Amino acid sequence: MKEILHLMFRKINHFFYRKYIYFLLIVIATQACKSPKEIVYFRDSVSNNTEINSNYYDLKIAPDDLLSITVSAMDLEAVRPFNLPIISLNNTDGRATGQPVLQTYLVSRDGKINFPVLGQLEVAGLSRSALEKDLSEKLKKFVTDPIITVRITNFKVTVLGEVARPGSFVIPNERISLPEALGLAGDMTIQGRRQNVSVIREENGNPKQYFVDMTNKQTFNSPVYYLKQNDIVYVEPNSTKIKSSSVGPNTTIWLSIVSTLITLIAVITR
Repeated sequence: MKEILHLMFRKINHFFYRKYIYFLLIVIATQACKSPKEIVYFRDSVSNNTEINSNYYDLKIAPDDLLSITVSAMDLEAVRPFNLPIISLNNTDGRATGQPVLQTYLVSRDGKINFPVLGQLEVAGLSRSALEKDLSEKLKKFVTDPIITVRITNFKVTVLGEVARPGSFVIPNERISLPEALGLAGDMTIQGRRQNVSVIREENGNPKQYFVDMTNKQTFNSPVYYLKQNDIVYVEPNSTKIKSSSVGPNTTIWLSIVSTLITLIAVITR
């Protein structure tokens, strides 16, 4: 009778041990496998050809921008007052030397800059080309055929969350799309939620959050497909990453202990 009970006990334990292994394999397979629709960019669309609405790319000068403004013309002496040099001290012989450099103007919170001779100018809300045209008209009374060049020197975007290399990136050409920004950050990790990428943008002095599904071609027509200066891109983690982050070190230890005990019981009762 004891032998029969012992044999039944061994079979029961072996049955539950196998069930436990199968359960773990199913969990691992479920978590590891992802549908292509969840990770492939720009997959879903009604038509095969999707045009990008470039009207959304309308870069405007904003408060806290750093503007590089140069004025040039045939008469270099005439434009000198509008391209002031920086005076530096030569530590070798103590002489003061000046060297013309690109001037940088900080746009104040009320959207103004203090330009030589012209004084306070309202620049926030203007495009670079509009400011160049406005300055050209104002300077014609001082300079013949002035040529104005305006650049935003601190144009940057920040990418955070589930990307390979989060950080802030300076964009020299002042034009970058959302996919390009993600590329600069090393692309999203496999644990990044591609269906709900958020872009935080300051509008009228207040932050506004947009959500973009990177697996859908309609992203091309999003108002945040082209990023603007100081935009913040955030890639949130998917449910698998969130669940794994909630497992503390104590939970991991207990899981290891339980797994070891089950293995020992299975070996002893064979």
